[in-house]
Amino acid sequence: MPIPRQIFEQLKHLIPPLNGTLHKGQSGRVGVLGGALDYTGAPFFAAMSALRFGADLSHVICSPTAAGAIKSYSPDLIVHPILREESTPEDVRPSLESLLTRLHVLIIGPGLGREPYMQSFARLALSLARKQGMFIVLDADALWMVGQDISLIQGYRRAIVTPNVVEFKRLREQVGVDPSVPSGKMAGLVSRALGGVTVLQKGAHDIISIDTTGEAADLKESKLEGADEEKEKTEDTVEVDVEGGLKRCGGQGDVLSGCVGTFLAWGKCYEDGAFG
Repeated sequence: MPIPRQIFEQLKHLIPPLNGTLHKGQSGRVGVLGGALDYTGAPFFAAMSALRFGADLSHVICSPTAAGAIKSYSPDLIVHPILREESTPEDVRPSLESLLTRLHVLIIGPGLGREPYMQSFARLALSLARKQGMFIVLDADALWMVGQDISLIQGYRRAIVTPNVVEFKRLREQVGVDPSVPSGKMAGLVSRALGGVTVLQKGAHDIISIDTTGEAADLKESKLEGADEEKEKTEDTVEVDVEGGLKRCGGQGDVLSGCVGTFLAWGKCYEDGAFG
């Protein structure tokens, strides 16, 4: 199924001009929250792919147990080892809140793991990012976190979830979508149940879907107060049937989340008037 031309035209407006008019950071400042003792590769892949896709600056917010390894992978990444196991969310809040004000988008999940302290910091970061009206990408164990409490993202249409086959099945069950629904329509129904969160369902054919027409959609929660409610209602699905790699290995989803994050960062720069 070809991607509609109008989408390509919209994307062109979001790509920063390479004409010397922009300053450092105006082509996107991306943050990745994840990385603990056992997981150092995933946040690196996400943060590095964001840079290689075109972001200006890429930050990794991680545990001190992961920081040394991540720093050694590349001098291009800005690493913040502030997620200490012995710290409480309130201890971390001031540093995290200050850091998020410097970013355009936050990617939560690559290398996050399910340890209680990392999950608690991820919930805090998600809450702060929503408060600031940031764009958010949720992948890997951030999706597991959301599955424990859908209200963490419900109604916030500046968020994108990127589930693989197993993660999507779990998310579909958690929001109560009937499994007998045709597979091509499931992502849209999950988006509707989540209140307009964009769903990027990974598979043989990736499906990208958004539905903001349901009762769970909330302009106020999405920091869109004052917008025309009728104009903001949308229902759209795109199937990406371009063949990718035939091998499925660790790290591919992290690379995708970094690229998605860069596009969202560009969108925020465009929204803020840095270009366009």
